[in-house]
Amino acid sequence: MLNKFNSFMEKWMPFVTPVCLMVGVLFPDIAKHGVPYVTYVFAFMTFIGALKSRFRDIANVFKRPLPLILMFLVLHILIPVTAYGVGLLFFPENINYITGIILEFSVPVAVISLMWVSIYNGNNPLSLSLVILDTILSPFLIPATLKILVGSNIKMDTAGMMKELVFMIALPAVIAMCLNEFSHGKVMETWPKKLAPFSKMCLIFVVTSNSSKVSPYIKHLNGERLAVTAIILVLSASGYAIGWLIAIVTKQNKESTVSMIYGSGMRNISAGAVIAGAYFPAECLFPVMIGTLFQQILAAFYGSLVRRVQMSQCKKEDI
Repeated sequence: MLNKFNSFMEKWMPFVTPVCLMVGVLFPDIAKHGVPYVTYVFAFMTFIGALKSRFRDIANVFKRPLPLILMFLVLHILIPVTAYGVGLLFFPENINYITGIILEFSVPVAVISLMWVSIYNGNNPLSLSLVILDTILSPFLIPATLKILVGSNIKMDTAGMMKELVFMIALPAVIAMCLNEFSHGKVMETWPKKLAPFSKMCLIFVVTSNSSKVSPYIKHLNGERLAVTAIILVLSASGYAIGWLIAIVTKQNKESTVSMIYGSGMRNISAGAVIAGAYFPAECLFPVMIGTLFQQILAAFYGSLVRRVQMSQCKKEDI
């Protein structure tokens, strides 16, 4: 039954997170009871996601590090700076929206990107290495990005934020990889498949619980909030496109191109929502949570484009 549930979730993932968002928005008085446990559930979800990872995977990718470096530049310099500029342009008087937009595009790459990379035959070691490194470095990268871009305009508990990120992202990932090393790979052969359904349950819990905080903003949409929604959609779609363009310019192979598309486009929005909910005004949470409406749908859309391009190239090669 659990395997069937996991297969169902993976098949309908583009619609699962938007549905969870709407459930939290429509029933906030029920969903808010899960908020105190979100950090712990997210830490468990990170642990499960990292069970397929080993330290040696990072070492192998560093033999040809260019794709990895380029994705880091897109994830943590190009897109966050662009998000800051766009936020400043459209909402110069609302620092909370600017902060939320930046936070949305400062969080690490999504663990679930590995699923999409696997579906479309990407470079799994490259994507795995990106997820591992980005996850471990996120306690330093997220506060640093926010401090540089909006630090003087909004109050931040940087130390508290770093501790929370270490607890819910970096530490579970390191523990999972250590288990793989100590078991000589036995853990990664058995545990991920058994725990995968529980990871999906954790995702449902985190998104639904956090959505309760953004309920008033979605229920009372106005022109400004619709503009935020449109900006998040455009920036989210741009991440995938930029990763694809850079892969073409640098002449990456098919597998690495797929990894760069998803590595540059998918964000760990749940992590951003936890941080926004814990350390920033409620208004900052709106730009972060609204991204859950688009991410999986965009992932499926770009996947279909990749498949069409690959099929077109195969036809040309056959001719």
